[in-house]
Amino acid sequence: MALAVPPDGGSSQTETRRWLRRVATPVAVSQPKLTVVIVNFCQWKNTARLTKQLRRSIASRDGIAEVVVVDNDSPKQNVANKLRKLSGVKLHEFDRNTGFATAVNKGADIATGDWMLLLNPDVTVADGFLDDLLQVMERYPQIDANAGVIGLKLHNRDGTLQASAGRFPTFLGTAARLALPRSRRKCQHQNGDQRQRVEWVTGGCMLLRRSCFEQLRGLDERFFLYYEDVDFCHRATEAGWSVWHEPSLSVTHHWPLHARNVPAPLRLMTRHALITYATKHWPRWQLRLLAGVVKLESRLRGTFAKHRGDAVAADCYRELRHLVGDLLQGDTAAADLRVRRAASYLSEIAAAQDDRATV
Repeated sequence: MALAVPPDGGSSQTETRRWLRRVATPVAVSQPKLTVVIVNFCQWKNTARLTKQLRRSIASRDGIAEVVVVDNDSPKQNVANKLRKLSGVKLHEFDRNTGFATAVNKGADIATGDWMLLLNPDVTVADGFLDDLLQVMERYPQIDANAGVIGLKLHNRDGTLQASAGRFPTFLGTAARLALPRSRRKCQHQNGDQRQRVEWVTGGCMLLRRSCFEQLRGLDERFFLYYEDVDFCHRATEAGWSVWHEPSLSVTHHWPLHARNVPAPLRLMTRHALITYATKHWPRWQLRLLAGVVKLESRLRGTFAKHRGDAVAADCYRELRHLVGDLLQGDTAAADLRVRRAASYLSEIAAAQDDRATV
């Protein structure tokens, strides 16, 4: 079922929503065109709030869009049962924290849409967002038939622009960008309000064509958290798909990593992700340089943690040094075990963000 385009081309999001309300018929379709996948970890309130916002659309009411929530073993709350009872919402609960990539792949197994939108729980969207997104989707076959990944514009809580795309990282580029503010080290702001091809877009708001996702066999589950989005876009580009930044539609992302303190367990995960990416895409000499830098960093940070009496941080940085060795030796199983130990400290960090995202 194709969603028609307004006769005037839809000059604004507001006009598009008004037009949809005039012409849409409340007849459920047999299969959704779009599936929104939300990975929840200790953010039930944020997830429920975002799900309700997404359902305030004609597309949700008519079955053109669905929501799939995948929970990574969060403490049980009544909101989970409420989500399960909502029409157009599917919920899968893991009995352990599987990491972001594995959870997304599970959501994709459940999804039925031709396109999938990955959204973080700490995102807020406007009423009718899915209707507007479907209009964007309908335009892309004419814009670029090979479009496999599309990232939307992101805003910070204060309304300022949030960087959401970037260039593929290299060792020299990563080192050079350490001189920049944290908000611009990994991502870069896109110029103007024109859609443009980019190298990668953030997984916190990533629209994926199902055929592209299936061809690449989903996200690489060796990534527990972070850089799985960069890796996917890298592989998509190599396979002939294009990646786009689409600024005509935006969401608010309340708690990006660069806006928060990075405790030792989370820092271990970011380093694991970067080294995993480097193992796949960098020359061996760049990988070894990165490994040496991370080992030195972990020793310095571990020493400071001991002086502060922070036993958890000191242990994490010791584990990080061992993790680097595991990855260099190709022992991904040992590295994965160290990451999962660090992940056991993340529930309190994630819970602190719950119910703090507002429109």
